[in-house]
Amino acid sequence: MNRIFRLTPVLRARKAQEDAARGELVQSRQEIREAQALVKRRQLDLVGQDAPSEGSARAMVAALVARQSLAAGVFGAQRMVTDAEEAERGKMAALTDAAKRRRAVEMLSERHAAMVKANDLRTDQANLDELAVTSKARNAARGVAAPSDENGSDA
Repeated sequence: MNRIFRLTPVLRARKAQEDAARGELVQSRQEIREAQALVKRRQLDLVGQDAPSEGSARAMVAALVARQSLAAGVFGAQRMVTDAEEAERGKMAALTDAAKRRRAVEMLSERHAAMVKANDLRTDQANLDELAVTSKARNAARGVAAPSDENGSDA
């Protein structure tokens, strides 16, 4: 039985892929937080920009256009949050897929380790059996009686 698990490099590669996917997910979550902070800042700017109650028509139109521009900025920032959340879902799916692929190779590794252990135990048992048979045969050849228990029966 081959004691070396030949898929060890594949397992390392799968772990690296999973780590990279996890890193991308963390980065995506940071982008969501940044976009949400931008939305809050732009909403505060919009709330802080009151429409003038008096002044010339040009000043009022300019103020309304500025508020409309700020509202468009808020909408754009909200769209950034939505896009970042969608990207996060995609990266979460990629992380899940990478974890499944890593786990599949890990399970093969565990199965291989169990097979190696079972083979070692079989080999050890066969060696012990061989030693017992050889010892019994050697004792019989020398004329030594096999040890018996106190009741006088052979064990």
